[in-house]
Amino acid sequence: MTASEIPARGQRLPRPARRKQLLGAAQEIFVAQGYHAAAMDDIAERAGVSKPVLYQHFPGKLELYLALLEEHAAALTQRVRVALDSTTDNQKRVAASIGAYFDFVDGDGEGFRLVFESDLRNDPTVRERVERMTAECVAAITEVIAHDTGFPTEEARLLSVGLTGMAEVGARWWLSSEDRLEKRRAVELLVTLAWRGISGAPLHP
Repeated sequence: MTASEIPARGQRLPRPARRKQLLGAAQEIFVAQGYHAAAMDDIAERAGVSKPVLYQHFPGKLELYLALLEEHAAALTQRVRVALDSTTDNQKRVAASIGAYFDFVDGDGEGFRLVFESDLRNDPTVRERVERMTAECVAAITEVIAHDTGFPTEEARLLSVGLTGMAEVGARWWLSSEDRLEKRRAVELLVTLAWRGISGAPLHP
């Protein structure tokens, strides 16, 4: 939500719309300042509401952060699942899965930073949610690899961890690089690297 879209202070909104507005303001503050430096006063001001209104929806800064984290973690997991279900061609599945990570870091107001680059990663609740997201993505890819190759689950899981790790780190490095490649080309390069390795596994009859 941009500054021009923020309702005037005191304007009543339906609860879902107000929640969306508050989360949008909080994301901007958290991304810009980090969790520890962010203040509820700043978030309320950015949203154009009073602090009591903010606290009506979120009892504290941690709850607000966790709501954002949950939203973005679920979004990435869904992107990966959609990528895997988009085709039965395994090379295209690899491309779609890696592309899902690039699209995630390249969109939605840098919300990916709340997931991958938070200064709150040592908080047990935050760490558990991020680890659960990673585990869900790994599990989805593991299932496909195990089914198509006949590899034991533990072997398929290791391949999945390698693929998701490459996609995540590659996408984040690409976004922050000064001489950034075109996204399509960056995805293409990583897909070539991944596919040359994983395509060597025999297809399970």
